Amino acid sequence: MFSPVRTDTAISPRTNTSHEFHVIESRDWINVIPITSDERVVMVRQYRHGSREIALEIPGGIVDPGETPQGAAARELLEETGYQSEDWSQIGEVNPNPAIFRNRCFTFLARKVKKIADPKPDQAEDIETILVHLADIPDLIRQGKIDHAIVVAAFHFYFLGTQAR
Repeated sequence: MFSPVRTDTAISPRTNTSHEFHVIESRDWINVIPITSDERVVMVRQYRHGSREIALEIPGGIVDPGETPQGAAARELLEETGYQSEDWSQIGEVNPNPAIFRNRCFTFLARKVKKIADPKPDQAEDIETILVHLADIPDLIRQGKIDHAIVVAAFHFYFLGTQAR
């Protein structure tokens, strides 16, 4: 049986002593910064069991087998929010936590998103879709109202890119 959590024993090349390391196996992840034509970000308030809090996030999820990261981004955006875009670009990629994961998280920008359907979240997802003015995002991060690390990283990529233009 496959276990997504495993314990590896490795020998330190520096000390030559053995240590146990815990690893979480996961497929790659994606997240999406979806921006409407009037410069609002489609965000989700989502209950997160690990922190037992409602987090303010952007749509995101796991890349399914046989799916491209951009395909997963489009699917997750539609499922979680009911929005869709024809204007996509990948703006970043990070290792979510190299101490315990080997996977990658790809960040996509979706421009001129439009609502075309009602959200259809997974059974375990407790999600509310909200629109936030793009100009308010830096203050929400500074105030700790957006504190999910890969969401902060996604906006970092976004604002770095807009500074270069």
